Amino acid sequence: MGSFSIWHWLIVLLVVVLIFGTKKLTNIGKDLGGAVKGFKDGVKDGGASADPAVPPVQVNTTRANDANTVDVEAKTKS
Repeated sequence: MGSFSIWHWLIVLLVVVLIFGTKKLTNIGKDLGGAVKGFKDGVKDGGASADPAVPPVQVNTTRANDANTVDVEAKTKS
């Protein structure tokens, strides 16, 4: 009762083919295969896509001379 036999799977496959048709199932298979291939290529090339000649973007750490800017380090309790 816990597992399906080969006959159960063949009947399920027959019902799926009758409902969707072979052309639609072929298109779904091609689309799924293309998506998996694209994902694998993206994962493989993900680390190598960064250009080592271009330096990383640096964050500007200068403090603005704005009246609303609060310098937390300069404030001490007196």
